Amino acid sequence: MPPSKVYMADLKASAKENLLAKVARLLDTLGLKDIVPPRGLVAVKLHFGEKGNAAFIRPIFIRQIVDRIIALGACPFLTDTNTLYAGTRGQSVSHIATAVENGFAYSVVNAPIIIADGMRGASYATVNIDQETIKHAYIGKEISEADALVSVAHFKGHELSGFGGTIKNVGMGCASRRGKMVQHADLSPKVTRKKCVGCGDCVEHCAQSAISLEGEKAKIDPDRCIGCGECILICGNKAINVQWNADVILFQKKMVEYTLAVLQGKKGRAAFLNFLTHISPACDCYGHNDAPIVQDIGILASTDPVAIEQASVDMVNRQKGLEGSCLSEHREAGGDKFKALYPKVEWTVQLDHAEKIGLGRRAYELVTI
Repeated sequence: MPPSKVYMADLKASAKENLLAKVARLLDTLGLKDIVPPRGLVAVKLHFGEKGNAAFIRPIFIRQIVDRIIALGACPFLTDTNTLYAGTRGQSVSHIATAVENGFAYSVVNAPIIIADGMRGASYATVNIDQETIKHAYIGKEISEADALVSVAHFKGHELSGFGGTIKNVGMGCASRRGKMVQHADLSPKVTRKKCVGCGDCVEHCAQSAISLEGEKAKIDPDRCIGCGECILICGNKAINVQWNADVILFQKKMVEYTLAVLQGKKGRAAFLNFLTHISPACDCYGHNDAPIVQDIGILASTDPVAIEQASVDMVNRQKGLEGSCLSEHREAGGDKFKALYPKVEWTVQLDHAEKIGLGRRAYELVTI
């Protein structure tokens, strides 16, 4: 079987073709016309960025994707699902308000915003997949009912999976609140008391009120904790961690299997884009973003969600780490930037498992347009 094709648009531009026009050409080269059905409802799945975060994909690029879909006679809508953690995207009203504040207004992107799992995350479709860790997946209903899916992911580091790109954008990002809770259920944050200074930041940010201060030290109630993992990054003293050896492996497998569930019924009707720009060390779910770890690289597109992830990892790791970033090791060209960010996370798990269950192939051919 030949390797999957991954198309790349670098960030070079000229008076004859600016970068926005290059995005349109990338979509044409990918064969978007064969993916998007005429008059079909097309879910453009992206991350609108938490309020205060500035690393998310710029709305003007999303506009190019939307306009290309409209030109093909289809009806696109921008979508995401509500979050588990405390933030500005935990329910649809503030989620849409945050999206508009971050520039995704209709007048800019030319498409409506529809939060896929309803007002409070309770609207979902059950998809049966009978996989190793997931038997029944709970997917945001509006994404499940869409005729086609275009995933537009900002590629970056992630504290639970090493990196976050297409698979996280689809598998976690398209899951309803119930589906997210299933994926996070086995993550068990633990407080290292000798590192805890009792500042209370984790208490303030816990959406489930599962953390309290007891004797000036944080304590997590396992019965209330849903494993969203926000407290891990919030803690500036690194006093909260999960059981990396088992829990994170299971988390990655669940996320991959949820990706399979989202794509069920959309064979030949899904396209995946990874923006390798402002490659920040952590998820866009936080209300801040650190400096990028490597220089901007380009935009990748594929119909294989596994191949595009492998290509993205390879391209990031080939870069030299930027001065002033949080990278303290593996900064050389060829060094594993994601292992440097999260040394206890084996990011290859998600790609190995994805290939095992038939989601796609890690072998790819890079075609630069």
